[in-house]
Amino acid sequence: MSPPEVGPILVVRHSRSGSTDRLVEAFVAGVQIAREELAGGPALEIKGCFDAEPADVLRAAAIVLATPANFGYMSGAMKDFFERIFHPCLDQTVGRPYALMVKGDTDTSGALASVERIVAGLQWKAVLPQLSVVGEITDADLDTATEMGATLTAGLAEGLF
Repeated sequence: MSPPEVGPILVVRHSRSGSTDRLVEAFVAGVQIAREELAGGPALEIKGCFDAEPADVLRAAAIVLATPANFGYMSGAMKDFFERIFHPCLDQTVGRPYALMVKGDTDTSGALASVERIVAGLQWKAVLPQLSVVGEITDADLDTATEMGATLTAGLAEGLF
C-alpha cells in the first residue's frame, strides 16, 4: 500500500534583487532530485508573497518561506502575506511543517526573529534548520538549499513530517 497523497509544498517567496530567488531555485532543484529518486512525491507550488492566499496555505503539506532581510526585518511583501493569511489559517494549520530561507546583505537576525514570532503564533513546526545567508551566496549555500528541497520532499513523501 502506498502512502496517502499529500498536498503540495508551497514556496512563498519574495526577491527584489534576485538573490533570494537563487536560493529558491536551488531548493526547487532539490525537490526535483527527490521526486526523481522517489518516482513521485509531493507537488511543488511557488507563489510570490503578494499572490499566495489562505487557500494555498490551507491545502499545502508544508510551507517554505523565502525572504530577503530588509531594514532588520522580513520583506514588506512577506509581512503582507502573513497579515492576509494569519487569521484564516490560525486554527487550521497548527503543526504545519515549514522551512525558512533568509538572505541579507549584512544581517539576517531581525528577519529570522520576526518570521519565527509569527509562525510561533500560527503554531507551525520547523522541520529543517533555517538557511540564513549574509553577504554573497556561496556554492555551499546553494548546496544547503538543494538539500533542504530534497529532504523536505522525501520527508513528506515518507510521512515523516
